[in-house]
Amino acid sequence: MTTIGQHGFAKLVHLCLTNRGFSYFFDLVFLFLKQSSKAGTFVVDYERNCYSKDGSCFRYISGSIHYFRVPYIYWKDRLQKLYMGGLNTIQVYVPWNYHETAPGVHDFSKSKDVVYFLTLAQELGLFVILRPGPYICAEWELGGIPAWLLQNSTINLRSSDPDYLAAVDKWFSILLPKMKPLMYQNGGPIISFQVENEYGSYFTCDFNYLRHLREVMRLLLGEDVLLFTTDGNQVQELKCGTLQGIYATIDFGTTDDVNASFRLQRQFEPKGPLVNSEFYVGWLDYWGVEHSIVPIENATRMLEDMLQLGANVNMYMFEGGTNFGYWNGADYNTKYRPITTSYDYNAPLSEAGDPTEKFYALREVISKFRDVPVGPVPPPTVKFAYGRVNMTKYGPLLDFLNVLAPKGAVNSTYPLTFEQVHQYYGFMLYRTLLPQSMEKPLPLVSPNGVHDRGYVLVNGVHQGVLERDSILALNITGNKGDLLDIVVENMGRINFGSCLLDLKGLIKNLSLVSTELTNWSMFTLAIDDVIGKGWPHSVPKEGVRSMSEGPTFYYGTFMSPKAQDTYIWLQGWAKGQLWINGFNVGRYWTERGPQETLYVPKNILNENSPNNVTVLELERDPVKASVIFLDHAILTPKG
Repeated sequence: MTTIGQHGFAKLVHLCLTNRGFSYFFDLVFLFLKQSSKAGTFVVDYERNCYSKDGSCFRYISGSIHYFRVPYIYWKDRLQKLYMGGLNTIQVYVPWNYHETAPGVHDFSKSKDVVYFLTLAQELGLFVILRPGPYICAEWELGGIPAWLLQNSTINLRSSDPDYLAAVDKWFSILLPKMKPLMYQNGGPIISFQVENEYGSYFTCDFNYLRHLREVMRLLLGEDVLLFTTDGNQVQELKCGTLQGIYATIDFGTTDDVNASFRLQRQFEPKGPLVNSEFYVGWLDYWGVEHSIVPIENATRMLEDMLQLGANVNMYMFEGGTNFGYWNGADYNTKYRPITTSYDYNAPLSEAGDPTEKFYALREVISKFRDVPVGPVPPPTVKFAYGRVNMTKYGPLLDFLNVLAPKGAVNSTYPLTFEQVHQYYGFMLYRTLLPQSMEKPLPLVSPNGVHDRGYVLVNGVHQGVLERDSILALNITGNKGDLLDIVVENMGRINFGSCLLDLKGLIKNLSLVSTELTNWSMFTLAIDDVIGKGWPHSVPKEGVRSMSEGPTFYYGTFMSPKAQDTYIWLQGWAKGQLWINGFNVGRYWTERGPQETLYVPKNILNENSPNNVTVLELERDPVKASVIFLDHAILTPKG
């Protein structure tokens, strides 16, 4: 095959932009860059206070994007937009739990093909800053650490605990050899690797742990790998998060002082490049809290200030994406705060990957410091409003235990956690018998042992909700020997801070007044597996099967002659989980907001055949049993 010369390449660029459009232009860029890639050097230059790429000073202007939050059919589209936004680099996390869902079972296929994602980035001319963990935070479930590690009740995460290090070493022995050929030194796009993540914010301050990670990464990636740490702009965080031989960088947002922050970095790195590894141009959302907005003028002003200082900047996030399924994390600051399904992050590219006003404003700032690519920015994806879909009530969850829990119950004197019975995500049913009759309502008391929400029923009659840190007691009625059922929902494990050992389920025993409840049966609910096989649409409805209440399944169908991105609005519904064609779209909590719609990418829809919508409503019958497909998102505050 004949390679393309620079003069011929320029002529073809002009031709394709004027006649063929940006899609053909990018395909041409891919070919040219693939032919041009070669091994090089990338190091910290302490004499010139910069990064040195092949002997010349290099400054990155980067944006964070998470392949695991973006539908894989859109990876190329999103990377093109980052490139056209003026970036020369992307920053990428690798979530361990996303790839190793069970010990020793690794998945790097399709939506988990991180090698393909990074290769696409290189073909576009984007360098990569890789953050392989093993802990990543990222507002992701347990900060990317697999929940199956919590089967070991004595494990000390993010430390030099031998059990934890053994698991990390096994994981890195799988991941890092896949990354080594993609290093810049080997002709790939990866210019640097982060060691752990914001370790100075964790309570252990275990330097032996950081030393171990440093040596393992050098062993598996080579001595010439450029390693760095990232910590907040506080002295104590940098003291515990940095280590000799690993370049120290900082992160901060638009409310911080640029010069003071970089002076702090200079206390730990007197020479070398100035680096803000996480410049917060947006922020995350929590259920029940107003949608976060970082004003455009604040982001552009600070970006320009940092670039004028010659700093390297990574904008977090440049596109946020979506916490599909059960992958959202949670924070803990005096109380448990789960993160929304949407990870829109008020980023320059929206949750659906559409350029926003912030995108163009930041691009304008970047253009003052480097040439931004010429040509059109790929347009927003097409959104379609499929309209209202009527939903049919199929029946309460308790009626389908033979389907949802085919293995039957696990019995124990005291309740077992999700982790103890190997149910890591979703829902689990706890069942016991009332020890006494009640002439009047009596309190069912949880010593904050329900992680995270428990939907309480007596003989199938809904009594109310127990909620972590919020509702610790609930008055119930019933007779001795009645069934007490608690459907417990895991709302996402804590991803940041000192409370990472976040077990789920009933983690403490419950009492009826002062009588401790014992003799529990636990049903692990395989809801995703069953719905993934077509249930309940594949089973004819037989009418109401009992008088049970509480968590209830609904189903409906709609046709889409042309599959397009859309948003589903659960107006009038309270809280629950939603699937389309067996794909777990995520949690909704319309009653609390701020997120009222769920993003539905076109790749999960069928064309010219029915699309199955399944809803598990957890709290009450909807005002109207229907959902509405819109062509826009709704993110509004709730009072």
